[in-house]
Amino acid sequence: MRDSDGAQIRNSYLQKGALSPANIALPCLRVPEMPSAHAFFSLNTILWCFQHITLSSFSSQPILYSYFRSSCSWRVRIALALKGISYDLVPVNLIKDGGQQFSAEYKALNPMQQVPALKIDGITISQSLAIINYLEETHPNPRLLPQDPKKRAQVRMIADHIVSGIQPLQNLSVLKQMGEKKMEWAQNCITSGFQALEQILQHTAGRYCVGDEVSMADLCLAPQVANAERFKVDMGPYPTITRINKALLELEAFKISHPSRQPDTPAELRA
Repeated sequence: MRDSDGAQIRNSYLQKGALSPANIALPCLRVPEMPSAHAFFSLNTILWCFQHITLSSFSSQPILYSYFRSSCSWRVRIALALKGISYDLVPVNLIKDGGQQFSAEYKALNPMQQVPALKIDGITISQSLAIINYLEETHPNPRLLPQDPKKRAQVRMIADHIVSGIQPLQNLSVLKQMGEKKMEWAQNCITSGFQALEQILQHTAGRYCVGDEVSMADLCLAPQVANAERFKVDMGPYPTITRINKALLELEAFKISHPSRQPDTPAELRA
């Protein structure tokens, strides 16, 4: 099967609208006994397209485009869980086929070619904090931003500290450029950020990052700690971060949204 064959089939289904993937037979796809990598890519792209178009056409719920290990996606999954918003999930594998986020179909959805993206209320929103802020404004309970202006500023400060000052520096796109030094680079970026964050939290924290209510800051903290653990960062010097993270992971919304419990989590990483 050639790339052009896959493109023609994919475009045909894009124009007609997809049927339910569970009810689709694909007699037109004649994959040879030893298909090339291009054939695999085309087939995977078509199947991803089926799922994307089917949900877009027939789902009445929000649709979240997510990758199980993406800390940005996890933030949004936590927010949706806390606010009790049901949604459909379309996995976007950031590794497979060179990265499914780079497909033409996904680029049309999110030109930045990143996850997450959320289709909701007739619009598509990318960038995790933009999504969370929209959910906060449209589904205000339980609130993720304190009513007190000073505490609200502290929540936003901590969230921005993580999503702007730590996570992007150790993101997949950056690590790809670091070659054999990617582990050292990630550790240095996280350690530097956590040194500052630990100091900040010593002044703002109660049970959670700011006082005793879960806030947007906490939605950013837990995924970043998971990144730190994945990159084998020594958490000993950060007792406040460690304590808050432990408390957060006891909450149901953090459990069900955890990377180890997602539809696209590999079997060897499942909880």
